[in-house]
Amino acid sequence: MNRITLIAAAAVVVIGAGAYWMTMPATTAQTDLLPQSVGAASAQATSELPSDVQVMEMSQGSEDAPITVIEYASFTCPHCQSFHENAYGQLKKNYIDTGKVKFVMREVYFDRFGLWAGMVARCDGPEKYFGIVDILFNDQKKWIGNGDPAGIADRLAKIGLRAGMSTEKVDACLNDGDKAKAMVAVYQANAEADDVRGTPSFVINGEKAPNMNYADFSALLDKKLSE
Repeated sequence: MNRITLIAAAAVVVIGAGAYWMTMPATTAQTDLLPQSVGAASAQATSELPSDVQVMEMSQGSEDAPITVIEYASFTCPHCQSFHENAYGQLKKNYIDTGKVKFVMREVYFDRFGLWAGMVARCDGPEKYFGIVDILFNDQKKWIGNGDPAGIADRLAKIGLRAGMSTEKVDACLNDGDKAKAMVAVYQANAEADDVRGTPSFVINGEKAPNMNYADFSALLDKKLSE
C-alpha cells in the first residue's frame, strides 16, 4: 500500500461531514473501502486543525530502553494483522517487557475504517490502547466483515464496549471530527518524515526496516544490542 497522502486526505473529507460519514455507502469497485469523494476540501481540512487537540504517541516498554522500535501499521492491513499474530507477542515478551525495547505504535490510515478503528483504540487513553489494538488485529476479519460502513461502525463501537467504555463515550469518540483531523495530520507528518510507503513498516533506532518474521527481527535486535 503506497497511497498515503491521497487516502488520508480522503478520510478527512468524510470526517468533516460529522455523523454522516458513519453511514455513507461504499461501492463494490472500491476494493480498499475508500471514501467516495476526494477534492480541494480535503487539503483545506488538514490545514485547519484546532490547536488544542493532542494526538498522543502510544508506546510500551521502558523510556530508557537502548532500542526504540516504531511500527507503522494499518488496522485494516492483513500483513499487519499477521505480524501482530505471529511476531509481536514474542517481541513483547522477550524485548519490550524486559526493558530492551521501547515499542511505539503509529497508525496508518489507508482507508476510513482504519481511521475509525484508531479513534476507538484511542478513545479511553493509553491505559487501554494496546489492549484494544490486540482486539482490532485478532478480530480484524470479524469487524471488517463484508465492508458495510454501518456494520463496521457498529462492530467497532462494540469493541469499545468490550473494553469497558460506555456507549456515550464510544459514540463521542467516533464522532469527534477535530480529533480525526488531528490524527490524520499527525499520521501524514510522521509517515512523510520517515518515508513510509507500506505497512507494516518499522523504524529501529532511526533506521528503516521492512516487515519480517520474529526470527529475523530478533536477530536484528540482538545485533543492535551488541553494538
